[in-house]
Amino acid sequence: MTHLTLFLSSFFTVFLLGTQQQNVVGRHYKAAVLTSLGIGCAQIFLWRLVPSASPTEIVATLLGGPVGIVAAMVAHPILFRKKSA
Repeated sequence: MTHLTLFLSSFFTVFLLGTQQQNVVGRHYKAAVLTSLGIGCAQIFLWRLVPSASPTEIVATLLGGPVGIVAAMVAHPILFRKKSA
């Protein structure tokens, strides 16, 4: 369970950081506020779990980041697609 929790904490931290960058560039103020709160929550989980992580749990944590950033790069344009008139 801890492996999955660490992976997901890392995934969501990086996913939300990538999304946040795009929110700032796109001037999506409300989304940026919500994303900031999500980043804080994800990091709290990560910071609480990492100090006692085993080597395989550290690997799970490290894998969450690359998967999270690619997911953010795919998801953001879909989530903020301009609606045609």
